[in-house]
Amino acid sequence: MISPGRHLNRRLQVWRPITSDDGAGGQDTTLVLQGTVRAKVDQPSNADRMLAAQAGSQHDHTVFLLPGADVRRGDELRGTDRLGTAQVLRVLAVVEPSTPVYRKAPCQLMQREGV
Repeated sequence: MISPGRHLNRRLQVWRPITSDDGAGGQDTTLVLQGTVRAKVDQPSNADRMLAAQAGSQHDHTVFLLPGADVRRGDELRGTDRLGTAQVLRVLAVVEPSTPVYRKAPCQLMQREGV
């Protein structure tokens, strides 16, 4: 069997939203660094784009991960692309094929205002 690990050419930080009581009846949400994962970031296939459009999703990148990677819906994946540009990808979902060789996370690229 071919290992997908050699294709995971990027390291991304995993930031997870953590909610806590603010002491005044509300809640605060902060992003907490969970660790770093190996990944491959691709543009979604035409079929993925069509399914996302039908569902009203903002899926514009697909991130491939090792099967044991601790990445969840709502996490932010942070790193740089091949040109050194900082990227923040919000995880929309995490899925595995029937044979868990890899995990696939449809993501949305978050851009700052004016970019």
